[in-house]
Amino acid sequence: MTREINHVIGGTLTKGSPVGVSPIFNPAFGTQIREVPLASNEDLLATVESAKSAFPKWAATPVARRARHMFKLYDLLHAHMDEIATALVEEHGKTFEDAKGEIMRGIEIVEFAAGMPYHLEGRMSEQVATGVDQYSVNQPLGVTAGITPFNFPAMIPLWMLPMSITAGNTFILKPSERDPMVPQIILELIKEAGIPDGVVNLLHGDKSTVDGLLEHPDVKAISFVGSTAVGRYIHAKGSSHGKRVQAMCGAKNHMIVLPDADMDAAADALLASGFGAAGERCMAISAAIPVGAETAEALKERLIPKVRALQIGNGMDPATEMGPVINAAAKERIESYINRGIEEGADLLVDGRGLSLQGMEAGFFLGGTLFDKVDPSMSIYRDEIFGPVLSMVRQDTYEDAVALATNHAYGNGTALFTRDGGLARRFVNEVQVGMIGINVPIPVPTAWSSFGGWKDSFFGDIPMYGPDGLKFWIKRKNVMTRWPSTDTRTMNSFNFGAAAG
Repeated sequence: MTREINHVIGGTLTKGSPVGVSPIFNPAFGTQIREVPLASNEDLLATVESAKSAFPKWAATPVARRARHMFKLYDLLHAHMDEIATALVEEHGKTFEDAKGEIMRGIEIVEFAAGMPYHLEGRMSEQVATGVDQYSVNQPLGVTAGITPFNFPAMIPLWMLPMSITAGNTFILKPSERDPMVPQIILELIKEAGIPDGVVNLLHGDKSTVDGLLEHPDVKAISFVGSTAVGRYIHAKGSSHGKRVQAMCGAKNHMIVLPDADMDAAADALLASGFGAAGERCMAISAAIPVGAETAEALKERLIPKVRALQIGNGMDPATEMGPVINAAAKERIESYINRGIEEGADLLVDGRGLSLQGMEAGFFLGGTLFDKVDPSMSIYRDEIFGPVLSMVRQDTYEDAVALATNHAYGNGTALFTRDGGLARRFVNEVQVGMIGINVPIPVPTAWSSFGGWKDSFFGDIPMYGPDGLKFWIKRKNVMTRWPSTDTRTMNSFNFGAAAG
């Protein structure tokens, strides 16, 4: 597999006519390892034309034949698992095992897409009026696009493109320019799986490339995962250009811990969900909500030594539990939030700033940071920090804790740790958040369900993947039929009013 970054346009690896380049760093060492070409408008037009040209033949390909490519892609992703995970660690920084877990979650969607002949099945109603039958068919949209973030360079593209292309669309992937090697490897495996040239294209770029996709009349749908500010912009601009848009955005996920919870299990869950992937994931728990002073003290007592003991280092080291953040700007931004938390009066229990590792002094490392007695008015609670910072926000009652999670601007995920089944059932009904875990800290739905938060965590009408998510990639066509009959009396008796009635 190549180690030089290119676009993939019509099945061909190319630098195109770049308007510039963007550096790519190994975040564990802080060193530049390669650069990515930023697409020109000519590159954008060529990519859309490639996808548009490939669409008619691909859409006419029997769905079972399209689905067979998913079986091949499934095998290839498994066969190249270690190679993809190594590239992911090199450019992103997460641990090798976490990288493999990410790839597996993407492969789950490939498995779901392999069942597309069933998922695309239409509906039929016979004799809706005399001699009249009605049926519906599901058809592809045309050229579609995905704009994906740095934090899951394998999983998020695999959440999008298998669903889109197996439904009969063609697809343009615009990945993050911070870690583009993994998407490129996936595109190479797609070619190896026998998917025709032009069906899936890869285009690297910056905001001008995104705007070009949003404005191009031949791009019919855009799926996005990233920050709320960018997602709101993409949804508004794409929609104004008549496109179907889904935008999965930021989060501030709460984990409410009730007095009857298993405190050791709760502390372990907070450690994994708050500091896994250095907190750079939209489903990370960043707000721990202990109910009652005794619960807060018990949780604090368990968390402090665990956070201090986190093994931080290069993601390729099997002993590493948390790697670096993505780049120097992210590190600086996260440290600024820690500074603000102190200024605003929160109790800093564990300070992750100032970490330097031997041989990796220039790496973008932070230690785990733990705050207590965080007030909901503080920026470290209100904002998505997207880093290894966990805030304890004490609440007196269950009702107060639920209100806190419900009233936050974000509504992506939340969790409740308790032994009380009745209260857990009540929580599911009461809390106004899109994805909920009961004694599960990161409630990411499986491939045969769907992913999507509420409020400022999601803009659009259709969630991602699964049976509901498939609707994003297809349009339904309804057909009414009546065939000539030798019985002229039957023919003459038909009228639209009868059909409607």
